[in-house]
Amino acid sequence: MSYASVVDAAQAIAEPVRRDILVLLLHEGSVPAGEIARRFSISRPAISRHLRVLRESGLVRAETTGRQRLYVLDPAPLAELAGWLAQFTSDPAWQQRLDALETEVYRTRRERARPDPAAATEQETA
Repeated sequence: MSYASVVDAAQAIAEPVRRDILVLLLHEGSVPAGEIARRFSISRPAISRHLRVLRESGLVRAETTGRQRLYVLDPAPLAELAGWLAQFTSDPAWQQRLDALETEVYRTRRERARPDPAAATEQETA
């Protein structure tokens, strides 16, 4: 994983229109550039610029079929970005704390499920 590719992917998805284009490609597969442009209320040149940024960041591939240019999602750079971000969210100390909490919850449940011998003795004498 190169730091440059992570930065490129992060910069590319910083723009909401580009994120929407990625979602469109995720759901529909390969989509012609003209169809992508029709789905948005911004100009075709603006969509073209967004597609160029996505292409240069490696998030989409352009495949030419006849006179059409089809765009296809390539999620590999997003996986690299997710891997880089994971270093900030996968703190082993938190996992240890959660494991200790889970142990305590199970211990407390077991204790509550056991009949209290002192309470049983009090009920018998009453």
